[in-house]
Amino acid sequence: MTFKSTLVLTLLATLLTGCSALWNWSGGHRQGASSSLVDYLYPAGEVPPPVSQTVPHLELPLSVGLAFVPGQNPYGTISEATKMQLLEKVKGQFLDRPYIGHIEVIPDTYLRSSKGVTGMQQVARVYGVDVMALVSYDQVAVSEENPSGFLYWTIVGSYFIKATSNEVQTFVDTAVFDVNTARLLFRAPGADTMSDRSTLVEAGETVRRARDTSFGTAMRQMSANLAAELDQFEERVKSDPTVASTAWKEGHGGGGSFSVIALLGLLLARVAGATADRSAASEKRASSRNAPSVRRRPRRRVQRSRPRWLCHGCS
Repeated sequence: MTFKSTLVLTLLATLLTGCSALWNWSGGHRQGASSSLVDYLYPAGEVPPPVSQTVPHLELPLSVGLAFVPGQNPYGTISEATKMQLLEKVKGQFLDRPYIGHIEVIPDTYLRSSKGVTGMQQVARVYGVDVMALVSYDQVAVSEENPSGFLYWTIVGSYFIKATSNEVQTFVDTAVFDVNTARLLFRAPGADTMSDRSTLVEAGETVRRARDTSFGTAMRQMSANLAAELDQFEERVKSDPTVASTAWKEGHGGGGSFSVIALLGLLLARVAGATADRSAASEKRASSRNAPSVRRRPRRRVQRSRPRWLCHGCS
């Protein structure tokens, strides 16, 4: 091999290596973002206290605070704008409940500076809420090259060959706490997994889109589970006095634990009773029509004689 041929091959290899390094191709990439509810409530390895035996007392209608648990990386991949949009969607699961007064969407920056159970309670008092719903998350994105990834050593392959497999796994969880007692009332999870293929050049943008999509899907599933958990929590409060006690605030209707549900049951009972009465009346009319008819004898008219002082021509 001549010197010129060796020089050409060396330059070509250097050029291809530079093209690959331009897009940071390394055969695989892993990135993630997460927030831990336990690390937030009990930072620096604090030992959780024994479970309080105090029964939470909920004054209806409730004021609810809704916030993300601060992530371990303050500049995580999930933007603040995206978080606020997702929380607004979760907010809709509370709005149609008659025992919910108002909902405050709280930026996680307030929770970042006030950690621990005491910090959560301080933030809740600042916003004037009775219950805190804290959303934690864990998301992992993995990008790997399949066997055709060797074509990335060429410029054409980097642009047109979809040899990168991208997978995103997302888990979210909402834990609802009574502020005064710091007791967990209920929780609702949500999860999603999605995968896609892309070229080397498109890998970064594809993963970003997949992470946002997967996060939104997991939040929607969690919102649906949250609605079901709210229904079950209502039933537990009515059947088990150790779960929570409830009373309506002064100036609001109710008069008992979730009495709107009782009123609804009473209304349904009255509707059912009215329907039964109408059904009985209809059956009575139908039976009277089907009964054999009795032929009545015509009444004989008796002609009474007129008084004589009314007769002018009587003889």
